[in-house]
Amino acid sequence: MTKELQATGDQRRSQLLRGVLDLCLLSLIAERPRYGFEFAEALAAGGLDLVSDGSIYPLLARMERAGLVSSYRAPSPTGGAPRKYYRLTGAGQAELDRGRADWHAFAGPVGRILTTSTPSTGETTP
Repeated sequence: MTKELQATGDQRRSQLLRGVLDLCLLSLIAERPRYGFEFAEALAAGGLDLVSDGSIYPLLARMERAGLVSSYRAPSPTGGAPRKYYRLTGAGQAELDRGRADWHAFAGPVGRILTTSTPSTGETTP
């Protein structure tokens, strides 16, 4: 694969992820309260290694301002500085539920189109 095509693929994945990163974070928080670094680890473990801390922290702050998550500080098990943990609020759970429904309503048809369309021959018809 050429660098140009690879870059285009990375850009596409980045754009797709941008639209659902908030839902991914809400889903991870729904599993259990998490602190910042754990989000990057969990996303990478799930195959979303394009996400940087520079995307995660501002989004968490916006979600907190919107009342979707709340935060608290807890001591670090290693004795370092206290960690800021995020937990889901009732509004966050409702948003996650709506977002999951929206995602499935969107991803299902897109998946069907992408898997059932015939390959193009590159020719156009008049």
